[in-house]
Formats: sequence, C-alpha cells, structure tokens
Amino acid sequence: MYLLISLLSVAAIAYTALLVLVYVFQAHMVYFPYPYLEASPDQANLEFEDVNFNAADGTPLHGWYLPANNALYTVLFFHGNGGNISHRLNTLSIFHRLDLNVFIFDYRGYGLSQGTPTEKGTYSDAEGAWHYLTNSRGVDPSTLLVFGRSLGAGVATWLATQRRPRALIIESAFTSVQDMGAHHYPWLPVRWLSRFHYDSLTRIGNINVPLLVIHSQDDEIVPFSLGRRLFEAARDPKDILQIQGDHNTGFLMSGQTYIQGLRRFLLSLTQTEPSGSNPSHTNPAS
Repeated sequence: MYLLISLLSVAAIAYTALLVLVYVFQAHMVYFPYPYLEASPDQANLEFEDVNFNAADGTPLHGWYLPANNALYTVLFFHGNGGNISHRLNTLSIFHRLDLNVFIFDYRGYGLSQGTPTEKGTYSDAEGAWHYLTNSRGVDPSTLLVFGRSLGAGVATWLATQRRPRALIIESAFTSVQDMGAHHYPWLPVRWLSRFHYDSLTRIGNINVPLLVIHSQDDEIVPFSLGRRLFEAARDPKDILQIQGDHNTGFLMSGQTYIQGLRRFLLSLTQTEPSGSNPSHTNPAS
C-alpha cells in the first residue's frame, strides 16, 4: 500500500510539473517563427515590392506587395503559425494566376519583422497591415479580401470584426485554441491552462461580409469538424469549399478543385454589390 501511495504521489507531482511547464511555455506550442527569409517572389517569376510598415502599436514589420495585371481585388494574406512569408511562394503563385494583388507580411517575431509574437500582438499586426493598404497604398476596402490560413484564419476573423473588407476567406481554420488543445491533448485541462484564445467561433457570427470556408477532410492537424462548425455559425452569404490532402499541402494537392473553387467565389463577388459601412474601430482584444 505504501508503495502504491508513493507511486501515486510521484505521478501527481510529475503531472503538476507538466501543467506548470505547459502553462509557462505554451507560446512555444502556438508560434513557430523562422527568422530567415529563404526565398523571394522573383524566384517564382513574380513581381514584388519590399514593404516596411508598423503594427498598430508601432512594432516594425516586413512584408511583400505583389501586383497583378487587371486586378479587381487585393488579398491581405495571413499565414499560419510556422515559418515565414518566404515559405508561401506556392500560395502567392496561385493568387497571381487568379489576377489578384497580394499583400503578405510576417507577424512580429517572424522573418524580418521585429518583436515577439503574442495573440494581442498579431491583432495589432493585422490592424497595421490594414492601415498600410487602405491609407498608405489607398486600397479601397470594398476591393480588399482578407484571407487567413490556419492560425492566420483566427487573425483574419478578428480583423473582419473590426473592419469591413469585401469578403473573408478562411482556410484550415480552427474554432479556438482551446478546442484545438482539447482535441490534441485530451489528458490535459487545456481550457483551464490556455492563455491563448483566437476564438473565431464566438466572433464569426458577427461578421457581415461574404465568407468562404476552405477545409480538407484529410486535415490531420485541424479537424474538418472545426471548419464545419465555423461555417455553420457564420451568417449568409457563405460558402464552403472541401478540398483534399493534409493540413500544410492540401491546397496544392487539391489542384484545380482549389483554384476553381476560389475562382467561383471571386466571380460571385463581382455579381453582388458590397453593402454596409465599416464597423467602428475597437481596441485589439486578447
């Protein structure tokens, strides 16, 4: 009996220590920045401009602006939680084929952007990117498409509650960090431990612009069911594009299914007029 009690005590101490480590170091489980740019758009024969701008809180950020001929829309693209913008050349090439201008940038702490990533910080980065496009470049918000992939979908959804783009596109999106943690670590009290939220499920019902949800049923990181829940919670008009393949390469593996699905959504935007006005600005929430 004494041995059993001792073993249980050791297990309890170890589990408690694990909880403390997860709580303290969880930022390293959310963000995986890479500080060096390994490629540039000209290696994919894409014209681009280096852009240095500031987040809403003044943090210096870096990105690329890629023009397209006869573009009707400009994409403000929010990438996922790993790497940096230099790892998204395939995505930039697809946007170029669709005749879209693109502004892609790195969150603070990623690539050439300064600072350390935090949830509130990424929202400030998003606000700075919007300000750069609409003020410095004079892009009409009614021609702006906010596009987020994976973690970036959480940032994009937040931005669409603060500003009114022409449309919101979210790919491989999760409902919240807590839901993701509960899925991958069911043996941890994630909802109690988590200091990160990215609560898109709560926010998406407040968005009043056309929405496209893109998700693969084969996604091994963000379950398709989470993307479906976001779609069901959103207001009309909305559409869902089901693709194939894993979390990181599904958009490539799906080929024409992906490209034609985006093309159909873009066509639907040209056939309807944007409505409403920009919602009033509020401070970034954590």
